[in-house]
Amino acid sequence: MRRLLALRQEGALTVRQVRLAAQHLAVTERTVWRWLAAAERDPAAARDPGSRAGTSTRFTVTPEVRRLLVLWKGNVAAVHRELAVLAARRDPPGRPPSLPTLHRAIRRDLSAGERAGLAAGERAARKHDVFLTRPRGHRNAVWETDHKQVPVLVDVDGQARRPWITWYVDCATNAIAGLAVTPGHPSRESVLAALRSAVLRTGPYGPVGGLPATVRMDRGRDFLSRTVMAAFELLEVEVEDLPAYTPHLKGTVEGLNRSVERMHLAALPGYVHQPRPGRRPRPADRHGLLSFEEFTTGLIAWVVWWNTGHRPAPLKGRTPLQAWQDDAAPVRDIPPGDLWTFTLEDDRAEPRLVTTGGVRFKNRYYVAPWMTGRTGTRVRVRHMPHHRHEIELFDPATGRHLATAHLADEASPEQIAAVRRARTARTRRLGRDLEQARAQRHERYAAATRPEAPRTLGALTAAEAGRELAASAHTDLAALARPDLIAPTAPPGHWRTPPGLLSTTRPATEATRKPTP
Repeated sequence: MRRLLALRQEGALTVRQVRLAAQHLAVTERTVWRWLAAAERDPAAARDPGSRAGTSTRFTVTPEVRRLLVLWKGNVAAVHRELAVLAARRDPPGRPPSLPTLHRAIRRDLSAGERAGLAAGERAARKHDVFLTRPRGHRNAVWETDHKQVPVLVDVDGQARRPWITWYVDCATNAIAGLAVTPGHPSRESVLAALRSAVLRTGPYGPVGGLPATVRMDRGRDFLSRTVMAAFELLEVEVEDLPAYTPHLKGTVEGLNRSVERMHLAALPGYVHQPRPGRRPRPADRHGLLSFEEFTTGLIAWVVWWNTGHRPAPLKGRTPLQAWQDDAAPVRDIPPGDLWTFTLEDDRAEPRLVTTGGVRFKNRYYVAPWMTGRTGTRVRVRHMPHHRHEIELFDPATGRHLATAHLADEASPEQIAAVRRARTARTRRLGRDLEQARAQRHERYAAATRPEAPRTLGALTAAEAGRELAASAHTDLAALARPDLIAPTAPPGHWRTPPGLLSTTRPATEATRKPTP
């Protein structure tokens, strides 16, 4: 550019030289002529052709512009209109920046993450951040756990439901240590059941398992419940509870949640995210859906394939099971009996007595063959959360397991099914009543073309209004009551009764009068 400027000042610059310079710089000839004109005015512009002069009058993004970007959700045109209105209200009136100038200032002064955050919030800004990768470490150093509601409708007792998966994954090897599937919303029982399947090195997930050193989880109510935290404390497992809305801090299990949907769930019948023609969602249909047992069987088979057949890129051609077996870190095991005991919820009450009716727990009686001839024995109750059909009895002094007690008067499956059908019918009947009441209260209003008070539509005859008012009056029992039909008896003579109240009472009989001393 300096050579071209010198040639122009000498008058020896030709159009061919400008054309060749434009081709070399990948710009138009007009741009080269404009750069030369700017270099003549400011020799410093020849060192950095195309850069804008850094003057103090250049428009920059102010806190007011940032506030307007938040107000208008990143709409720059709307922000420009607001700036024009604000400039016109000043004394003396100011001159707002042009729309291209405002666009350039926003692109120059705000990063892509800031622009996304001002338009859509912190979650949108997080998509433009750079996240570090944790070192993998050794096996069982850190596990991650999470709940995931699967986007698949499953037939659960005649109803289409979306089950939940609770699983534990090893961060060093990407191996799934264990899982639990819940037909309804998960609870602390789901967390404990998945923990037992993950720690035990048997079943479809073995030999992956053992006790981890740390479990990383979010601040879900189920994971931070008193029972779950007590179980981790007894197992000597450190819990790392992450801040809310930070899925990037447990990327291993979040990646597993995405992988299971793309690699397994998307091909199942009842997948809710399947593209369909039209925009109206299709109602759930139980026909053709997998049963809960079939869905769980397929999910466990996929987990086995993930551990033994899948080769993630970070493992460099190895499967998670091979990476697990190649790791020489020691594994902490625990006997199944102790693990089962530690993952039960404690009654946290005084030891209970064995009576002739059994052990009373939560207003129910539980019995076991072990109780024969042991009335008066004190026992401590431990149980699995939400499992009301049985409890576990332990010696309060030694902690030794004594017996499993079952509900004394448990209803038959037919009775339980009948109760559930009655509850469902009652819920539907109540829903219909509420819908009818809502329809009766629905009022239509006239469409307005100018500012005016809302006008209700619908006309009633005097007879219709009278019948409806009479029907509503008969339903109000307080309006039907007549407390003045029979006047109350007069109070005793030695009472100081106001004259106004005394006139509304009946005369007292000789039996009710009290002689005045």
